[in-house]
Amino acid sequence: MVECIFCRIASGAAPARFVLEAPRVIAFHDIRPLAPTHVLVTPREHVPSLWELADRELAGELLDAARQVAHQCGLERGFRVITNARHDGGQEVEHLHVHVLGGRRMGPMVARLF
Repeated sequence: MVECIFCRIASGAAPARFVLEAPRVIAFHDIRPLAPTHVLVTPREHVPSLWELADRELAGELLDAARQVAHQCGLERGFRVITNARHDGGQEVEHLHVHVLGGRRMGPMVARLF
């Protein structure tokens, strides 16, 4: 998908600061970080959102990559992994991705949601 920015990053057509590159998953720094460490982990193949993810092995690879990113970024004190699905879930780029956030105390998320 040429118009998808994450597909362009995965193919090398758009720049990114990579943290991890694996055969089916990549991770790169978010250009609008919400924490001192904010990395996006995404499949190389175009999957619009978590709603459309049918490949359980790929789901496991995404979570394992998030763990690897946290380790590489020195987030042993803790980190948060978030994914937004579809428009009402807050997804801004229609390509499945998880956010790895850390480098500061996150606090409970429930208080912010409701």
